[in-house]
Amino acid sequence: MSAPSTNRPTDKPTVTEREAREVAEAAREQNWRKPSFAKELFLGRLRLDLIHPHPLPAEDDVQRGEEFLAKLRDFCETKIDSARIERDALIPDDVVTGLKEIGALGMKIDTKYGGLGLTQVYYNKALALAGSASPAVGALLSAHQSIGVPQPLKMFGTQEQKDAFLPRCARTDISAFLLTEPDVGSDPARLATTAVPDGDDYVLDGVKLWTTNGVVADLLVVMARVPKSEGHRGGITAFVVEAASEGVTVEHRNAFMGLRGIENGVTRFHRVRVPASHRIGAEGQGLKIALTTLNTGRLSLPAMCAGAGKWCLKIAREWSAAREQWGKPVALHEAVGSKISFIAATSFALEAVVDLSSQMADESRNDIRIEAALAKLYGSEMAWRMADELVQIRGGRGFETAASLAARGERAVPAEQMLRDLRINRIFEGSTEIMHLLIAREAVDAHLAVAGDLIDPGKSLQDKAKAGANAGVFYAKWLPKLVAGPGQLPRSYPEFHPAGHVDLSGHLRYVERHARKLARSTFYAMSRWQGRMETKQGFLGRVVDIGAELFAMSAACVRAELLRSRGEHGREAYQLADAFCRQARIRVAELFDRLWTNTDDLDRKVVKGVLGGAYTWLEEGVIDPSDDGPWIADTALSTDRRPNMHRPIR
Repeated sequence: MSAPSTNRPTDKPTVTEREAREVAEAAREQNWRKPSFAKELFLGRLRLDLIHPHPLPAEDDVQRGEEFLAKLRDFCETKIDSARIERDALIPDDVVTGLKEIGALGMKIDTKYGGLGLTQVYYNKALALAGSASPAVGALLSAHQSIGVPQPLKMFGTQEQKDAFLPRCARTDISAFLLTEPDVGSDPARLATTAVPDGDDYVLDGVKLWTTNGVVADLLVVMARVPKSEGHRGGITAFVVEAASEGVTVEHRNAFMGLRGIENGVTRFHRVRVPASHRIGAEGQGLKIALTTLNTGRLSLPAMCAGAGKWCLKIAREWSAAREQWGKPVALHEAVGSKISFIAATSFALEAVVDLSSQMADESRNDIRIEAALAKLYGSEMAWRMADELVQIRGGRGFETAASLAARGERAVPAEQMLRDLRINRIFEGSTEIMHLLIAREAVDAHLAVAGDLIDPGKSLQDKAKAGANAGVFYAKWLPKLVAGPGQLPRSYPEFHPAGHVDLSGHLRYVERHARKLARSTFYAMSRWQGRMETKQGFLGRVVDIGAELFAMSAACVRAELLRSRGEHGREAYQLADAFCRQARIRVAELFDRLWTNTDDLDRKVVKGVLGGAYTWLEEGVIDPSDDGPWIADTALSTDRRPNMHRPIR
């Protein structure tokens, strides 16, 4: 048996920018085997047939889902004390045990493994419910099932792995996902944790940061780099690791601005032996497994954001009716009323986006990688805005803590806590900035597939000539279709203008026209910047934001028509969809203007000045209360071992 390598986690791989991009590109799902509504939207085509009529769950799925929601609601109302979790920065063990007993750990796990077998739709409804009772509880359940052990095993695990681990995950064992490192975030090419082959095992060494559930987890999904050697292709690889294994140490439990009850920590692996049978997939497939898992796993976060929006609407309604200023409720003052309208309309649209994407995930007819990413991006940004507006509506009481409000005899409304708790969603599972780049890459995939070699400086003249010919054929067919479409015909989409309801057909015509405009803008930008397109992150971010608004408008209209057709608040749903679409159109117009009229070039010059020290004089006159520690902790192994803070809940 060969001795394992002595590589340390500080032996970080040195990679160029091009190499880092190649690693990320290799991890992408390359093919589009199924249609995608959002992909078509970015190409200038409103494929309404892919989402309308709105897909619906099967009756037995509904019954099973509603039965669990009733059980979960009772548990949340009687067993979860959100104020206590916030005060103690801890979810009580009996709450976690109770969640296990009702099967909440196994919501997405098949019944043959002891799970509940809920659909994505009802899983997300359950997360929205639990997250409204306590965002920390929602985070625990989501991290366990959306990105923890169950989902990657469901998609990529062997039958032996499923038999061994899924029953545990369904009832007793909490799981966590470990990718991020102290010096590695969204650039996994620099991953330093190693998994060195040693006989029938791998030996893990490294440090992982921000391990949600890591403090209490029983099972871990760990991403580590396998060195290339004889018989081993190497690369970033996924492993299931027993948290109680010798050499696994939770060195620190992190504390945050919000989500104060989450069990998030720093986990060190020191010569941890992991059986090769615990490897998920082949060597080098770890990032692909992670990204594919996130294609649907990302829907859990916007589901909880949708739940937050509903709560914001409830508090805004109740408070604005009770609070009077200048002789009438504050809701009737236009300055406040516009905020309430925004919260109501956006809550409706966000739920529409989540439910539509979730049902498409359940049906598996469409590729929803872009839809899920848009839902995460849009949900996290809009939920934060809704919570911020709620704090503003509440005024001083919005800034005051719930505990302080209660202490002086007022209703303990945790508006400021909601704002703090939601802030992380713009960073979790891909920051807004990274999501912009990820979605933009998928949105221009069709262009790169036919013209990528044209703008690749590493390609030969022969390759460029071939790409030019292919691109000519593609664009000769595609560009003429961007000139005119159903959005210019006044009677298009008539089913969205039923008698007695506001007209939503005009909004869908708007979406169709502006999808074509967005595609034209993207094509023009590629023609203008070619290989420099990937550096135009401001432009790409606005393209994605326009697409997100158009997707949300489409989802809102389709949901409104579904509710009308089923006799479920149809008139009110049409009103909310109309309000949302009109608000979204204003945002879209501004984003289109900013595609070409912006300060991106000037901003780059200012940034260079800031980094070069040209404006340090501007920083004078203040005191920095930070200490003088390192910006990034040194994770090198030392003889001074920290106590293990791992505490499994049994």
